[in-house]
Amino acid sequence: MLPVVQLYLRDIPLLRPPGQADLLQILWCPYDHEPDYKPSTALFWRSAAAVVDILATPPEPYEVNYRGYVPERCGLSPEAITKYPDSLDLSPEMRLMVEDPSRWQAAGVDVDSAYGDYPRDFYDCELADAPGWKVGGWPPWGRTDPYRRHGTVCDVQMIPLLTIASFEWDGGEGRSWTPCEDQAAAYAAHYAGQDPSQPTAVEVGSTDNMQLYVCPASPEHPHTDLIQ
Repeated sequence: MLPVVQLYLRDIPLLRPPGQADLLQILWCPYDHEPDYKPSTALFWRSAAAVVDILATPPEPYEVNYRGYVPERCGLSPEAITKYPDSLDLSPEMRLMVEDPSRWQAAGVDVDSAYGDYPRDFYDCELADAPGWKVGGWPPWGRTDPYRRHGTVCDVQMIPLLTIASFEWDGGEGRSWTPCEDQAAAYAAHYAGQDPSQPTAVEVGSTDNMQLYVCPASPEHPHTDLIQ
């Protein structure tokens, strides 16, 4: 198992740890596992004060299915953002409103000309489907239509815990999700392995995300994951 991400409650208030735990550690096996042929994940809730004898450098695996399953060590800079549900998660009435250009005009929203005939795409790309690694939020549907996931223990509807993203943003110009401090680097030429949109070097498919779901009734219930 390889370490993928380590999150502290002090940095991510959205975490809902069990008991006195204040640290979440997520690991995965860097091999494709059936039935979806993706890394198998494991979640560990711990107390940060109890973590001792920390390794300066995690051990490297002797073999992996794919180099993109080996994360590059890097720091996190958590930032709270507001995002909205994917249009596929909206009610039919709300979806019609999102698709109506006159609604955007009445609200004074300057819809980019590239989305002129497709305001729903503007909504999904610029307001709803925030790319990158994130805690909580809404599912980034695309490969499948929305469907609810339920826990195997209590049958409660599960909620997103973490999105593990292949890219922090895409390569298109004018995307609102690229951090201001990375705008210049995002559009500059870069060498292989130095793409600023891939600081972790993780890839779960060419442009995909792996989303981990947990049970809101008890974080100790088994989690599940989904490639989208």
